[in-house]
Amino acid sequence: MTTTVDICRYRSDKKGAWDAFVKTSKNATFLHYRDFMEYHADRFTDHSLMMGVDGDLVAILPACEEQGVLKSHAGLTYGGILTGPKMTAERMLFIVETLLQYLRDNGFDSFQYKPAPHIYHAQPAEEDIYAMHRFAGVVTRVDVSSTINMLDPLPWSTLRKRGVKKARKAGLMTVETREYAPVWDILEENLSSKHGARPTHTLAEIVYLARTFPDTIRLFNAMKNDKVLGAIVVFDCGQVAHAQYITSNEEGRDLGALDYLTNSLLTEHFASRRWFDFGISTTDQGRNLNSGLARQKEMFGARTILYQHYQLEA
Repeated sequence: MTTTVDICRYRSDKKGAWDAFVKTSKNATFLHYRDFMEYHADRFTDHSLMMGVDGDLVAILPACEEQGVLKSHAGLTYGGILTGPKMTAERMLFIVETLLQYLRDNGFDSFQYKPAPHIYHAQPAEEDIYAMHRFAGVVTRVDVSSTINMLDPLPWSTLRKRGVKKARKAGLMTVETREYAPVWDILEENLSSKHGARPTHTLAEIVYLARTFPDTIRLFNAMKNDKVLGAIVVFDCGQVAHAQYITSNEEGRDLGALDYLTNSLLTEHFASRRWFDFGISTTDQGRNLNSGLARQKEMFGARTILYQHYQLEA
């Protein structure tokens, strides 16, 4: 029996239905709620899609358009086709086949796709990866991220353990706070001086997002005498705690502030999570590995998972 898939473009009056689907999806996180996606709506032309079968919403796709290309939303680290628990491999093939026809009907030349890595799945959800293969999708980018298996963690290096002891001896404390300004001063200085870059989020943006998602965007500081020496901003994605920003000043580096802070997060604040993801250590579309950065994360017992990008021609 042929499955008929209906695809429509997201509209603001569908926000309730979209967010309700995200809440029960097997591969979505809080990044896919519309309030998160739209904090930088002025930077992108949204072209998100909602897909139904027999009147039931079965999948959604956070997306934007740019010069004849439909993209997994460029303002998100990952997205892909977000599905519910009833999604099957066969149904996904019908969805992607219909999506390709939608691209042709709407003047798109190609589709750039970035699925959520498997660690973010509440249930197995790689039907889309198989569909990419079936419809001749090409891998165009692979980023290396370093992740700790919290159920069976690997041992830390001696150097990282020493850092924790040094910080404890110096009297550092872990403090959760909502005061982002002092941290952004350190973060912006480090990114500018070392990489000629700026944080993905401005101070105003991260403050807005943290107020909007107070239970899932959390800031932890390593403090000494009320002074911020290091900080980690964590995006709490359910079974994954993702370190969105990691930074310290010179004194913090000397005293092992990030070793101490990471230990606090792993053993106390996020000990019940399935994974702790430090984020990617690659640049230039995944072609260059920052070996030193990857090594630092691996010294905490983290190992590699991949953030992959695909392209389908219409």
